[in-house]
Amino acid sequence: MKKVISLVLILFSVCSSFSQEIGIVKGKVIDKQSREKLPFVNVVIEGTKKGATTNDNGEFEIKNVSLGYVKVSASFVGYETVTTSTYLVTKEKSPYITIELSEVSSSLDEIVVSSSLFKRRAESPVSLQSLGVEEIEKNPGGNRDILKVIQSFPGVASNPGFRNDIIIRGGATSENKFYVDGIEVPVINHFQTQGASGGPVGMINTDLIRNVDFYSSAFPANRGNSLSSVIEFTQKVGNQEKFEGRASLGTSDAGITLQGPLSKNTSVIVSARQSYLKPLFKLLKLTFLPTYNDFQLNFKSKLSDRDELSIFGLAAIDDFEINLNVNDGETDEETIKRNTYFLNVIPIQTQWNYTVGASYKHYEGNSKQTYVLSRNEWKNDIVKYKDNTNLPADLLNNYQSKEIENKFRFENDTRFENGIKLNLGIALQQSTYQNSTFERIANLNGNQIVNFSSEFSIYSYGMFAQASKKFFSNRLQLSLGLRTDGNTYNEHMENPLNQFSPRIAASLKLADKWYANSSVAKYYQLPAYTMLGFRDNNNALVNQPNLKYISALHTVGGLEFRPEKTSKITLEGFYKQYGNYPFSLRDQISLANLGADFGVVGSEAVVSNNEGRAYGFEFLAQKKSYDGIYGILAYTFVRSEFKDVNNQFIPSTWDNRHLLTFTGGKKLRKNWEIGTKFRLVGGRPFTPNDYEASAIIERYDVVNGGIPDYTRLNSERLDLYTQLDFRVDKTWFLKRFSINLYLDVQNVYATSNARAPLLLPNGIDPTDPTRYILEEIDNTGQGRALPRIGVIVDF
Repeated sequence: MKKVISLVLILFSVCSSFSQEIGIVKGKVIDKQSREKLPFVNVVIEGTKKGATTNDNGEFEIKNVSLGYVKVSASFVGYETVTTSTYLVTKEKSPYITIELSEVSSSLDEIVVSSSLFKRRAESPVSLQSLGVEEIEKNPGGNRDILKVIQSFPGVASNPGFRNDIIIRGGATSENKFYVDGIEVPVINHFQTQGASGGPVGMINTDLIRNVDFYSSAFPANRGNSLSSVIEFTQKVGNQEKFEGRASLGTSDAGITLQGPLSKNTSVIVSARQSYLKPLFKLLKLTFLPTYNDFQLNFKSKLSDRDELSIFGLAAIDDFEINLNVNDGETDEETIKRNTYFLNVIPIQTQWNYTVGASYKHYEGNSKQTYVLSRNEWKNDIVKYKDNTNLPADLLNNYQSKEIENKFRFENDTRFENGIKLNLGIALQQSTYQNSTFERIANLNGNQIVNFSSEFSIYSYGMFAQASKKFFSNRLQLSLGLRTDGNTYNEHMENPLNQFSPRIAASLKLADKWYANSSVAKYYQLPAYTMLGFRDNNNALVNQPNLKYISALHTVGGLEFRPEKTSKITLEGFYKQYGNYPFSLRDQISLANLGADFGVVGSEAVVSNNEGRAYGFEFLAQKKSYDGIYGILAYTFVRSEFKDVNNQFIPSTWDNRHLLTFTGGKKLRKNWEIGTKFRLVGGRPFTPNDYEASAIIERYDVVNGGIPDYTRLNSERLDLYTQLDFRVDKTWFLKRFSINLYLDVQNVYATSNARAPLLLPNGIDPTDPTRYILEEIDNTGQGRALPRIGVIVDF
């Protein structure tokens, strides 16, 4: 690693320094509701005195802007001052920014309302965080992966290692939902675990993203089918004046992004990325060799002053194989055994998926209508043979499935003269699920074979309404929301009253810069298709009669202090109460404990009778980048518990207890920037193996590992984990392009990742030929620092 770092530092210093260069920012300011252009608006580059005033057409142009990432503020009498997201300015890139201003109430018509770099929403006064593109790209250890960047926020736990398993306030990885420009994206990671949302690498390309909003509670009523978080991605608008591009080359993948105008009011951005992880993982002597490709489309067109069309597309092709030569040249006996174990456990997996959707918006007076139509499809194939022989007699698992969804959503937003904001809408969905499964299973009760084919379609609907209003000279904000969902899967789910989802949120300004915020809401989520479509060997949908929507009642309250426009401090307490959680009949455990590995979650017989709870508190101190310094300090104490077979609350797999994160950085002279991130993640509980059951040869040869003793579910706990990441960037702004060279070192001091021990056979028991002699192998492994070198070229 020292050699790699030295090489990069030499590359950083090869180029000579350049004098400070300047660029241009252009744009227009319009009324958010009427879409009319606003003249005489003051527009300035945030943190500077450089600015301009809009002309009669609402347009502005600011010259002599320092190159790099900038924010723009717009202020006008009778309107709320707005500070935009971050935009990149280079010699060749002059961003065109459309700024939307909202009128304030009539009693404040002569006042210019000050802005903040932090969002405040009546619907979500608690548990809302936002990220700009600069925060995503420069996040230490994030590798420009948005889901890794989110780990800096309070309430977010993650499994140490290379996966994007996002655990929000003690909730399972299946409880998160993702939207891009208002279009739901069910598959967000490459090699995503079916029935959950985790995977090793995020699919969303940062080059197309303007900002990200992260809700860990207080979800708006128009966002359903989630229990732990909603994550909203907003895409950039393509350059409407000329074509430009970005090329990126990192340690794991290479990508190209192109954007430009198709007509006067129409732009497009397209991107493609391809990984080359195989040679890297072979070099690191890892047992799995993934390859992925992804493609993204962003089409935006202003059809008229009141009509806008946006088209989004995302697709991926994932291929996965195992490294059969991983032990070549290896001399350490324990490493050889550990590698052999994973070779025998990890399946060969291939996936492809896509999401495509269109969003049409029409503005009329004080109202806006939004129509969203989308389709997504996900194909997942898994195969595994004993000892990787590929012989039919050794087949352990052959799984093929497909999920297809067609969705439509209509929303009407109205702002009344009395200050009430009202959102009404409906959602419709048609879903098809196909599955062909052959699987050998072993547990404490013995062996069995699961062999079925399944196909079905269901029709779903949702209705929602949310009203918000400010009172007492804007000191009090209230929001009331209602939602109900249903589908045709069974009689219980067909009744919309069984999924009635009310919510209320309030924010009170206690004093200057001080706020008290709260939210109470009940949410529902449809169980995974793997549960809905599971059949027994007689081809019966065994879960259909009794399966229910999963519920979660959230209660959140806290204090917020904003000492200045660039910083905030919050303290929040939360309590989540779960109901109707699926409970495995085979293993007698809650499925809330599953979902952090490759494969499939939920393809088994379950009942909707489990209960759970997650509770704790969060502290956040954050400073947005303004004067060259930025940072986030977040601490969370969380307990996550679900009932066991004896109806007693016990820690779930996501019961990390303590989460501490510090992320900070500093912009230096001559376009240098350094950043660091420290994470402390409390050790997760795990279930020990049953040695007696695992030693039986016919059982061990099916699972190729230990059989968990679920009578001691999560009775042991791993050690806590700490990790330090470091990043340094240097940018050169040349005449026709800019170059960003970075070194990102993950796990600087090579912390070992504690994991549950492994059970491996060490011969056959001489006293009982039906049993192996098992030995326990430490699975912690040797920690390693992972340096990543990358270059981004904007042209």
